[in-house]
This record gives sequence, C-alpha cells and structure tokens, in this order.
Amino acid sequence: MFPIRDHNSSETTPYVTIGLIFVNVVLFLLTAPWGGGMEALWEDLALYPVAVMNGSNLWGLVTHMFMHAGLMHLGGNMLFLWIFGDNLEDQMGHLGFMVFYLLCGLAAAGVQIASDPSNGIPMVGASGAIAGVMGAYLLMFPKAKVDVVAIIVILIKVFTVPAWVMLAVWFGLQLFSGYAMHGGDAGVAYWAHAGGFAAGTLLAVPLFLRRGGRAFWLTTHGRPPHLPLDYAPTRIPQVRR
Repeated sequence: MFPIRDHNSSETTPYVTIGLIFVNVVLFLLTAPWGGGMEALWEDLALYPVAVMNGSNLWGLVTHMFMHAGLMHLGGNMLFLWIFGDNLEDQMGHLGFMVFYLLCGLAAAGVQIASDPSNGIPMVGASGAIAGVMGAYLLMFPKAKVDVVAIIVILIKVFTVPAWVMLAVWFGLQLFSGYAMHGGDAGVAYWAHAGGFAAGTLLAVPLFLRRGGRAFWLTTHGRPPHLPLDYAPTRIPQVRR
C-alpha cells in the first residue's frame, strides 16, 4: 500500500519541497552509472556508521540524505516528499521547513547508527528525513484525505483513507521490520525510518501547540486549513487473462 496524492495542495508555493526534489534528482543523475557516472561521488557522500563512530566522513550525516541507490528508491522517496511536504512547508515557513527536514534526517541517521554502530555498509536516501515529514503530518493533519494504491497479488485498488491510517500502518511496518530484519538485513534502514518518524512528530509539537493544540484540530477538523480538492474516481482498466 502506498500513497499517490493527498486532497490538500498547499496555499503557497512549496519552494523548499520543490528544491529538495530537484537536488535529489540532479545528484541521482550525476552519480548513476548510466548518467553522469560519478560513482566515486556517491561513495564519498554516503553515510558509513562505523566511519562516523570513528570520527571520519562526518559530512555523510547530511549528504546521505541527497543520494539514492536506484530509480525506484528515488521515485518512491520523492513521491512521499511531494505528497506530505507542501502542507508542512505552508505551516512552518520555507526556512523552518528546511531546518526541520535536516534535523529529521540527522535524527534518523543517529538512530540507525545506534542500532548497528559497527556497520560499514553505505547508507543513502532521503527516507529518514521524509519519515520525519510524515510524522509531523500525522500530528498536524491526522484526518487529511490521502489516496492510496493497494496491491494484493493481482488485485489493484485505489481508495481514500485518513492520513492517520496510512501513516500509522507505515510506521508500524517500520517497527516490525526493524525487529524482524535486525534493522537493515534486507538492505532497508528500518530504524532510520522509525527514528525519523518519531523525531518529526516530536519536532512538530511546538508548532502544533502554537497553532492551538487540540483547538487547531477542532478548527481544521484535522486537515490542512484550506478547502480540499475533489478528484474524479480513479479507474484502473481491467486486464483479462
């Protein structure tokens, strides 16, 4: 199950969200073997937990957020950032959102390193920082409408759920997978996801309280504070065997 869009586009232009997507795409194209072929740059900017624990390659704590391991890795992360980032940037402001994003990425990296400090496998991807965006979105807009695609064997279905359902399921899967896969045995930094999500939720608490806390939910009904979009039903054509 993965989201394809929400029903609340931002009221202001999300310059930081767009800029982050642009930088991630450019760096991916530069470092892809079939693109710029700068694999050495990818290796230099990745995060190596064991190196950080020994005081080396500390820049990787930040630069790993802008590197990706494949087209699907990049596409999935940027889709999540585009869906959930714009409304938070509306609330936090451009500079505030940028600082928040980087702090979430640092927190995610810290949790992943703590889970296996001797790991020498490179860690890349924006998913820890984006998990923080999702955590803050859950706190601020729990009842926002999100369209998700569910794929069950050969059945594909698009349906609308409240944001809290989709995000709670996603977070639960990260925790479960972190324990089941020992945090990263499957090549996915599950603890970074969980750590970023928790950090994003906590970092959004001051904003939530400034907006009125529970009164903000009552005023906005748990959704971004502007009129939602109504999409026509999404039809997926049937493919006969």
